[in-house]
Amino acid sequence: MSAAAVARGPGLQRLAIYGVLALLLLLAPVIFSDFFISVILTKALWLAIAAASLIFLAGYGGMVSLGQVGLYGVAGFTMANLVAADGGSPIAIDPWLGAFLGIAVAVLVGLAFGAIACRAEGIYFLMITLAFSVIVYYFWGQVTQLSGFGGVNRVDLPPLIGNPVTNGTPLYYVALVASAGVFAGLLYLSRTPFGLTLQGVRDDPTRMRALGYHVALHRTLAFTVGALVAGIAGVLSVWYNTRISPGSISLAQTIDVLVIAVIGGLYRLEGAWIGALVFALIDNYSRDYTPHIGSILGPDRFNTLIGIVFLIIVLLSPGGIVGIWSDLQARRRGRRPAPGAPSATTLPPTSTSAAGKPGVP
Repeated sequence: MSAAAVARGPGLQRLAIYGVLALLLLLAPVIFSDFFISVILTKALWLAIAAASLIFLAGYGGMVSLGQVGLYGVAGFTMANLVAADGGSPIAIDPWLGAFLGIAVAVLVGLAFGAIACRAEGIYFLMITLAFSVIVYYFWGQVTQLSGFGGVNRVDLPPLIGNPVTNGTPLYYVALVASAGVFAGLLYLSRTPFGLTLQGVRDDPTRMRALGYHVALHRTLAFTVGALVAGIAGVLSVWYNTRISPGSISLAQTIDVLVIAVIGGLYRLEGAWIGALVFALIDNYSRDYTPHIGSILGPDRFNTLIGIVFLIIVLLSPGGIVGIWSDLQARRRGRRPAPGAPSATTLPPTSTSAAGKPGVP
């Protein structure tokens, strides 16, 4: 068998898997119950978009951000205050326009904050983004004119979505289209000159500076893209819950998004959706099937259970579930990695000439 045929094999297999998965998702309302569509799949889709914003920054920019929940909170609260709702501002514009403006505000805030945070690296970047998320949480918690005393409730939704409580199918399809757009958009962006340059910045920022690239600008623009994706997740979360409160963007939610990204695969985009689905399934079904083990584990110990799953997956593979699957596929094809060598799935593929590609100077 020729080398070209061997190379095409995994690619064709991946396309076949994506095709079957796309068909299954399109027919999901026919296959699964209304409860599973509304409570599991729709929730997993918007949570995955939030996690995808983190995975994009971590995988392609080398920036592990804990500020994505703060950014989707900005989008969600902005939209909730611009449309008809109980609590918040008295403004009542069209829900679609409110959603667009909410995302736009999140992008502007992300651009401004990215200009500050992206000059730091490593643990300092992580702590600055965490501080940003905390600032956003306390801002909406203390400015009750915009957040209400019990949150902003009964948010007006677009007519296309209707009432997700009685019919969750329209919102499911909207979230599915948004997920497909985010996945395809981020995947395409990673292959553009900007995306290749960003990967060069991730791998060797010192060399990229020496080649004349503006490292801080590339990181700031990447953070802004992450804010755009997080803003989409924020709008979908408000449509899903028909409300938003400061508790919706607390530190616990920040940790949940990080856990989703790590469980699925922190350095592969598809890991966001896999991790979100696993998280939603555990969240909803663990209470029925988790055994009592003294005071350590039980149906009410969701955080303990998800922590155990988190530790097991991290110990098995730093690349999460996607990394485990890819390593198994590599072993099946007889390409077992050498002892001590990093897994091929730990980081997204990058061109060896990424540093020489044209980008933002």
